[in-house]
Amino acid sequence: MKEYVQSMPVHAPINPAESLTAIGEKIQDYAVSQPNKIALIDNGISVTWRELVFRVNAIANRLQDAGLKTGDTVAGLSENSADYVALYLGVLTAGGCMVPLSGMASGESLALMINDCDARFLFVSEKNTALLEEVRDQLTNVSPEWRIGLDFRPPDSSLTLDDLLADSPSAPCIADVGLDDPFNIIYSSGTTGTPKGILHDHRFRWRQIQRMGSYGLNGDAINLVSTPLYSNTTLVSALPTLFYGGTLVLMRKFNAREFLELAQQYRVTHAMLVPVQYQRILAEPDFDQFDLSSFKFKSSTSAPLRAEVIREAMARWPGNIIEVYGLTEGGISTSLDCAAFPDKWDSVGRPTEGAEVRIISEDGKELPAGEIGEIVGRAGAMMRGYYRREEQTSDMLWTSPDGLTFYRSGDMGRLDDDNFLFILDRRKDMIISGGFNIYAVDLEKVLLEHPAVADAAVIGIPSDHWGETPLGLIVRKPGDNAAIEDILEWANQRLGKSQRISGLEWRDELPRSTIGKVLKRELRAPYMNNA
Repeated sequence: MKEYVQSMPVHAPINPAESLTAIGEKIQDYAVSQPNKIALIDNGISVTWRELVFRVNAIANRLQDAGLKTGDTVAGLSENSADYVALYLGVLTAGGCMVPLSGMASGESLALMINDCDARFLFVSEKNTALLEEVRDQLTNVSPEWRIGLDFRPPDSSLTLDDLLADSPSAPCIADVGLDDPFNIIYSSGTTGTPKGILHDHRFRWRQIQRMGSYGLNGDAINLVSTPLYSNTTLVSALPTLFYGGTLVLMRKFNAREFLELAQQYRVTHAMLVPVQYQRILAEPDFDQFDLSSFKFKSSTSAPLRAEVIREAMARWPGNIIEVYGLTEGGISTSLDCAAFPDKWDSVGRPTEGAEVRIISEDGKELPAGEIGEIVGRAGAMMRGYYRREEQTSDMLWTSPDGLTFYRSGDMGRLDDDNFLFILDRRKDMIISGGFNIYAVDLEKVLLEHPAVADAAVIGIPSDHWGETPLGLIVRKPGDNAAIEDILEWANQRLGKSQRISGLEWRDELPRSTIGKVLKRELRAPYMNNA
């Protein structure tokens, strides 16, 4: 194991008696116990558990032959596919640390991430050829012979994945990994400088897999995966499905109608979605014509799911909704059982078993229920730290008066008397106007109640008089012709005096990340440049 991994602080609470069943070891059982069961469905092609495990083992054996040691990093740049899942599992089986990269990153950021994580191996899909061409001369650790095409032959390499595995044995050769060994590095979505690499160990994933399994995401699951594998959102549900021997139905790119078609065709039981996907799926004109009766529950994460969307989904879409709130870094973990708590749909639920959430003031003092402050938390699943960034790791820690370590979320919120958590805004997105704190979510909620508004975001822009003032950016519902001045007046009549929106602007759509978060930094940028 690399020295940097051994020396990094582990903030997760440790039970000395805890033992690990590694996913690379666990899936070996399924090649024997359920060899013909479908493990993956990709573009209409089914892969059995025997086929998947044999390919995973071939990848693991080849990586070990090439010198991969426990904790070594392997980078992947691909859309969702059967081979990408096999690669992920093969790296873990070999004892490596997987680094899934975003095809939405700029070439500059991508090169920084690949170099930052010390990857010696890089696997790329044909879809990302242009990105590979852009960065190949900037890669310091990955030699051309280890730039492998998952589904094509890269220009500067002689190998595809099939070439690499041509004579690789499929017998298991499973690395001995422990709870503290690296599992994956997930890069944050920073747009300037080098994004931070969030290092998860096997303890983090093991505890997360167990928790999701307790919700019923197990070997009976047929899980429709419509978010990318480089996102922690996806891994939270995909890894338990694989660990317990279920089936993943893979979407390479999300499309609402295709989602419904796949769900009906394969009798899907589970899906992890982000809020904008719920909105787009429910807005499909033929939604009610699809047979979705096989669904047991859907999960929602990445941003709070609005109560009105929950209400519509619970009424029209069979199965429960479990809303999950947490950080990619871990530490904070809440869940909302929407069927059990219909009066708490504006919240993101209560802390999960073993987790603790507190609210702190600007000066780091703990606040009582009902008061607004920054959300901090600790849980069984907590990252080892930001990769090779001890100072930034330290900056996100808060130590309680009783000496416990919590992770700072950067989110503003409050706890009610029943310990349900309500999220108001990102701390950095909070608008301070005339000395008053304004939370964009309160203003967005009002705008979205107007019958002409399909989508809305509120940002703070510079104001000579107030310091900052709220500006609303709204998307019109098709066919509506309401005047923007009338919408502004309507909204401000329903807001407090200190919350008034200074202006509204139409947008064709709001910029979002691949997991559906509104990119407020992009929305603010033109106004900051003109300040």
